[in-house]
Amino acid sequence: MARVIAVYNQKGGVAKTTTCVNLSAYLALEGKRVLLIDFDPQANASSGLGHPAKLNELSIYHGLFGLAEPETLVKPTIFYNYHLIPSSQHLAGALIELVNIPEREYKLKQFIDKVRDTYDYIFIDMPPSLSLLTINGLVAADEIVIPVQSHYFSMEGLSQLLEIIELVHKNISEQGLKVSGAVMTMFDENEPLSHKIANDIAENFPHNIFKTRIPRSSALSEAPSYGRPVILHDPNSTGARAYEQLAKEIIAQEAPAKSFQMPAQQYTPQAPAPQTTPLPNEADVLIDINAHPQPAPQHPSQTAFDQRPTNPEEEIHDEAFYI
Repeated sequence: MARVIAVYNQKGGVAKTTTCVNLSAYLALEGKRVLLIDFDPQANASSGLGHPAKLNELSIYHGLFGLAEPETLVKPTIFYNYHLIPSSQHLAGALIELVNIPEREYKLKQFIDKVRDTYDYIFIDMPPSLSLLTINGLVAADEIVIPVQSHYFSMEGLSQLLEIIELVHKNISEQGLKVSGAVMTMFDENEPLSHKIANDIAENFPHNIFKTRIPRSSALSEAPSYGRPVILHDPNSTGARAYEQLAKEIIAQEAPAKSFQMPAQQYTPQAPAPQTTPLPNEADVLIDINAHPQPAPQHPSQTAFDQRPTNPEEEIHDEAFYI
């Protein structure tokens, strides 16, 4: 079953869509089956993967209201195991249409449940606002990745974001909402302010902070204009290498759940332990040999030459004298 991850920060311009597009691409490169749902009416993730929004085409809007099945919405990318469900301007009107619909917070979740078993990862590119679309995305997700720009304004909104996540976790989300971690974006190693903000977040952020920091990179800015992720535009750039490391950190989060267990730990307390016969040690083997009854001595008059096969027609070979 897929890990459904929402990439969200209510502040715009924090590399949210860039993180969605490129993190998904590197996970696909690792052999994972990945689906990216562009849930932002601006449709930047769609155009960044070569599928610009078109009013006459099906989009996530139609899936949200049950007007189309997921398989009719999925668009291919250059990776065979990396798919996209595009957005469109219709999604902006969904805010009004959702108001009077029962269970309006669960529409995206109901849609994603249809394809959870098809993918390993499902990413939701969230709009930079707090609305019914945002609530739908947070309710549908199992986890959230928070891009945090190395800027004071972005850090100030982080506490408000955590309050929103807590409210959704307690009051709306059925399975709960886990914070996978915050990732520093547009990080400048030569700028003291970037390091100061990173240290402040490390001291005050109550959840995981990814070790990978996404630097400012011209390759990350140029790649969307070609409709492809940075791995296909400039794989040797600092931005590309950073998202590759971030993908490995995401995969590493699954390690505890798949840790090796000894056979004795795999039995439940209620089940009786299997009966096994211990292997004999050397002393036991010697004791068994010594304790085995010895054959009765033969009569002196009886020799090996007197023994004959039961079948009189069977010839006696030389090998019989060595048995």
